[in-house]
Amino acid sequence: TAPQALAAPGIALTPVVSNQPDVAAIANAGDSRLFLVQQQGKIVIWNGSQVLATPFLDIHTKVRYSGEQGLLGLAFHPAYATNRYFYVNYTRASDGATVIERYRTSSGNANVAPANSAKTLLVVAQPASNHNGGNLAFGADGYLYVGMGDGGGSGDPSCNAQKDSTLLGKMLRLDVSQNLDQAPYYGIPADNPFVGAGDPPDEVWAKGFRNPWKFSFDRVTGDLWIGDVGQGDVEEVDYRAKGRGRGVNFGWNAFEGRRAFKGAGAARGAKPVQPVAQYTHAVGCSVTGGYVYRGN
Repeated sequence: TAPQALAAPGIALTPVVSNQPDVAAIANAGDSRLFLVQQQGKIVIWNGSQVLATPFLDIHTKVRYSGEQGLLGLAFHPAYATNRYFYVNYTRASDGATVIERYRTSSGNANVAPANSAKTLLVVAQPASNHNGGNLAFGADGYLYVGMGDGGGSGDPSCNAQKDSTLLGKMLRLDVSQNLDQAPYYGIPADNPFVGAGDPPDEVWAKGFRNPWKFSFDRVTGDLWIGDVGQGDVEEVDYRAKGRGRGVNFGWNAFEGRRAFKGAGAARGAKPVQPVAQYTHAVGCSVTGGYVYRGN
């Protein structure tokens, strides 16, 4: 039988924008505008009444746009109003690698960002075309969080989500207030869990993800909510209270949701954190993620 929608009295949907191709993310810069991230490699602005004809950013020649690949994430710096910095996550046209870049809005036109203002923070090789993650978000701590998928393939064949030598299958945490004017244009927060010699890399904040396609921070509490896309049956929503995600193992590929999976058993002995919610494909398909809402 078809899944039944939960009753939502008093809630109605009103279309505001249409005919925008493959919008992979929507972001706000602290004003009335909405920034629509088009997977093909452009960001356009909805100013409250219309989509502006000139893109805010156009990097489509740098982006591989196919399937799960493309321009996938956008986050504005907490001090964007003064420094005009923002960050994007895309898959590179030449080889499909994940690229995290910083751009800067024009000083003379708040609706345009020059493509040549790019500064590259990270490049992460991708062994397959899927499970790129792609989301970016700033936490209440002011650090930039980057969601990385496991690199693709069925069941995480290379066990990247549990492998400590790679950034794949991890949540990264970067201090973008360091090295503002010199490569790598970020630093490592002193309290990142694996700072120091050896693996995991210093950038890693948490591990055990399949494809954390979307995540967000509760703007009131600072808590972290993550939608991690399942393999073939179980979708999950992960949660960590503010400041409690440090070094956490979320279980993939030893677990799919709360269910034991056939993948590597490294996570089993580590007692990974279980999702706060899960559902099977009997009631829906891939989880996207969302935001905490406290309205009526």
